[in-house]
Amino acid sequence: MPTRRENTRRRRAPFREPATLILVVCGGEVTEPAYFHGLRRELRNPAIKSTVTVRAEDPKRVVAFAGRQRGDYDRIWCVLDVDQFDYSEAIRMARMSEVDLAVSNPCFEYWLLLHFENCDATLVDFRDAERRLKKHLPAYDKSTLRYSDYIGRVADAVRRAKSRSVDEGTEHRTNPSTSVWKLVELMLPEFPDR
Repeated sequence: MPTRRENTRRRRAPFREPATLILVVCGGEVTEPAYFHGLRRELRNPAIKSTVTVRAEDPKRVVAFAGRQRGDYDRIWCVLDVDQFDYSEAIRMARMSEVDLAVSNPCFEYWLLLHFENCDATLVDFRDAERRLKKHLPAYDKSTLRYSDYIGRVADAVRRAKSRSVDEGTEHRTNPSTSVWKLVELMLPEFPDR
């Protein structure tokens, strides 16, 4: 008579797809990296392994740096503000290097503002966007972003940004606009409406 041990079949561990490796290259030094570090901590999505790095330079240099990292990651995103930069060459370089762009016009603070309200009024510059954001976060300071201020509001920001979505590659000409939602949606483990 076979023993119990002989009859048991070995269970196989469930197959898990390898994690998607995403590199997020931020053109800003503080605000954008703080946001994406916080988002990564909040999501803890096992299907996504993201690295956030800072390249506080003009968009062409940020994209050039990102393009050189191509072999190490499945997807590479550059998070950029329009500010006063010329984007045509950066867009061309990104397409050639298969680097995705998450562009905010006029600045990343527009993306942050969408966590609290829908905004389709032209924002002249960073100060204009910051003034509107401070209506919701009076203590907002670009140099010390607290991701906890945005927890529970990310899906709202994605929906608002999608509703104002413009053609890819034209974000730099449309004020206000942002394509940050595309990167954030990619990082979310499950997103309603996907």
